[in-house]
Order: sequence, then C-alpha cells, then structure tokens
Amino acid sequence: MENKLQELTDRLYKEGLSKGKEEGEALIAKAEQKAEEIIDAARKQAEEIIKAAEKEAGDLRVKVEGDVKMAATQSIQATKKDIENLLLNGMVNGKASSALSSAEFVKEIISAVAKNFNSQESSDLEAVLPESLKAELEPFINGELTKSLSSGVTAKFSNKIQGGFRIGPKDGSYFIDLTAESFDALISEYLRPVTRKMLFGE
Repeated sequence: MENKLQELTDRLYKEGLSKGKEEGEALIAKAEQKAEEIIDAARKQAEEIIKAAEKEAGDLRVKVEGDVKMAATQSIQATKKDIENLLLNGMVNGKASSALSSAEFVKEIISAVAKNFNSQESSDLEAVLPESLKAELEPFINGELTKSLSSGVTAKFSNKIQGGFRIGPKDGSYFIDLTAESFDALISEYLRPVTRKMLFGE
C-alpha cells in the first residue's frame, strides 16, 4: 500500500513538475515573443521618427536656403537702388537745384511762362514760389511782372518748394509745375534706365 501511495505521489509530482515546466516554457516563449513585438514596434517607431526628422530637416534646409537667397537678392537690389539714387542725385540735384534756386533764373522763366499764359487767356494767374526767395521775388511779381501783363498775378510762397515755381490760372483749372522737385523727378525718370544699364547691364 505504501509503495502504491509512493508511486502515486511520485507520479503526481512528476506530472505536476512536467506540467509546470511546460507552462513555464510557454510563458517564457510568450514573453519573448511579446518582447520581440515591443522591440519591433519601437524600432519601427524610431525609424518613423528619424524619417520625419530627416524630412523636417530637409524642408527646413530648403526654406532657409530660399529665405537666404531671397534676402541676398533683396539686399543686392537695395544696394543697386542706393548706388543708382546716389549717382542720379549727384547728377541731377546739384545743377538743377542751383539753377532753380537762383532768383534771377526764376524771374526769367516765370516771365516767359506768364507772358505765354497772358497771350492765350485773360484770367488772373497764381504763382507758388519758394519761401526762401520771397524777399527777391515778391517785389518782382507785384511790380515788374504785373505791369507787363494785362491780367493780374498773385504770388504765394511755400516752404515745400525748394526751387522753381508752380503757376496756373487762379481758378485752379490747371497749372504748370516747374519746381526743383518735379524737375528732379522728371530728369531722374529719363536717366534711370540708362544709368541702370550702364552700371548693372540690366
């Protein structure tokens, strides 16, 4: 009886041990498989992160290169413009401003223009002149010029005009602008394309 009991105990022990071992091995295999799945998922995620980072870096590089190129182009254009303006201002402003700031020169020109107006129409004229030349031009306008014309001339003086004058019928229907500013703008407009071609081959 004892032998049978011992055999039964041994058999149960062995079966339990065998079953436990199988279950343990199955658990280990399952854990290893799960670990491999986690590692694969982590590897794929890392690859995706790297690809996304590389794409973002590439996009950023393209954007930065584009921005740098645009900034360089704008800087070159601005530099060309500055050179062009310096050259044109030197060519135009000196002589033109000097002539149109001369009271004697302005007297000659305004006389010719006013007489031409006077021969075509009898309306009174209004002239806007530089404030800086008021002392020399006001007596001329009110005296000599007015006497030589059949219609009247009203003189106004403005600090906005550096040289030359603006003249037209008093009703403001139109006017002729021979100010230093308009003259400089006109000459610059014609000189600019030639200057640009000369300097930059454009």
